[in-house]
Amino acid sequence: MARLLALSHVIDRITWFAGIIASWFVFLACMISAGNAVSRYLFSASSNAWLEIQWQLFAGTFLLGAAWVFKLNEHVRVDLLYGPRSERGKLWTDVLGLIFFYFPAVFTILFMAWPFFLSSFRSGEVSSNAGGLILWPVKMLLPLGFALLVLQGISELIKRIAALRGEAPASEVVAYEKPLQ
Repeated sequence: MARLLALSHVIDRITWFAGIIASWFVFLACMISAGNAVSRYLFSASSNAWLEIQWQLFAGTFLLGAAWVFKLNEHVRVDLLYGPRSERGKLWTDVLGLIFFYFPAVFTILFMAWPFFLSSFRSGEVSSNAGGLILWPVKMLLPLGFALLVLQGISELIKRIAALRGEAPASEVVAYEKPLQ
């Protein structure tokens, strides 16, 4: 189990790095939005590319940041089922939820996203808007983001099984961490 927990730690670091990139995407989107507004109102100059890069950065923020949010245990959860359970009951709920709901959904989307990206990449797809951007980089974020979710799900499953086996304290393996440590 020690090796699996070490693997979990490596996955958590990868997710942390993706979270850092997602944070920078938020900053860049804000700067581009402000710059575009200044350019449009002061100089009457704008481009669809500026608008498109903003939504592409938003997609990157969401898709790269989702695994980090999951790692921090800040995702949406149905408290009606989860809240009243004991610590051990919560661990079992997480394990069963990961196996029967989380992984099937994430793998399904991942396998659907890969051909979606490949088709765009192979064709060199470009936005139909005047001055639009190439689309395959943002479409690549779909399989990348869901691959990160698969990895983080594996990490969370390892931690919860370790806690159920008594090899790691439950409060430590699912504890809240401050973002971007």
